[in-house]
Amino acid sequence: MSVTGDRSDGQRVDTWLWHARLFKTRTLAATIVSAGKVRLTRNEATQRITKSSHMVRPGDTLTFPKGKVIRIVRIEALATRRGPAPEAQALYEDLTPPPPPKAETPRPIGEREAGAGRPTKKDRRALDKLTGLDHLTGKKV
Repeated sequence: MSVTGDRSDGQRVDTWLWHARLFKTRTLAATIVSAGKVRLTRNEATQRITKSSHMVRPGDTLTFPKGKVIRIVRIEALATRRGPAPEAQALYEDLTPPPPPKAETPRPIGEREAGAGRPTKKDRRALDKLTGLDHLTGKKV
């Protein structure tokens, strides 16, 4: 097994992010780190990491942007290789809060569902009545 929890020296932050499958390539992980977008919390102290060579250890918490979401992960173990997804998920605990539920908005009258096809004659008449235009001439009725 490639998961090791007894390494006291730590592991490079970009390598760990890549091993944990949080980034597709190590270069992407290094780019995020060197841009100063990763924060490390260790022993209640938070600092911004700007070097990919910064060492992380089990118990550290990393905060970084991933798409439109701010991810928060606590490092549980270090790895020696980039293994399969179940092995990678054992490396961290995800502390990211769930996204807020989307409020369902009612559809306006006359708006059709995507992919519903052409409007029917009844739909066209309803649209004409709503807009006050004749669909053939485009003039006010």
